[in-house]
Amino acid sequence: MKLHKNILVAILPLLFFGCGIYSFTGIETNAKTFQVNYFQNNANLIEPGLDRDFTIALQDQILNLSSLSLVNSNGDLVYEGEITQYRISPTTATANSTAAQNRLTIGVNVRFFNKLNEEENFEKSFSFFYDYTGSELLSGSTKDTAFEEIFQRLTQDIINASLANW
Repeated sequence: MKLHKNILVAILPLLFFGCGIYSFTGIETNAKTFQVNYFQNNANLIEPGLDRDFTIALQDQILNLSSLSLVNSNGDLVYEGEITQYRISPTTATANSTAAQNRLTIGVNVRFFNKLNEEENFEKSFSFFYDYTGSELLSGSTKDTAFEEIFQRLTQDIINASLANW
């Protein structure tokens, strides 16, 4: 039993420190700071506050998944762009030709700048959707849930494209 404890004590540090710095999120960067410039809402259908809420969601997600510090200017990493799509469309119909299910789709165009490694700079579009029943209105808790799920996926996709190096 004592031999097992000694082996465990010897192996554990190697598992955690033997391979260098490792992040459970896959984020590895030499950057120390990031900034997220305001994402203007340029979609055909404007949802009030969507631009502010998305900008904050991206900032919060990066803060939660990395050790980077948020700055207002001169960040090592810079995210900017615009909301390009906010669309509600029926996905299935009932026998009465009404929507049985609707889909909210939000799309963003992102420009990412890495001042420490300009080869990683990109401009990409990201979009995701949320389906809800045709009998529900996109308001209140339905809208909150839709935004939460869409923002979670969009911000994760943006982080994966910019920081995860997968």
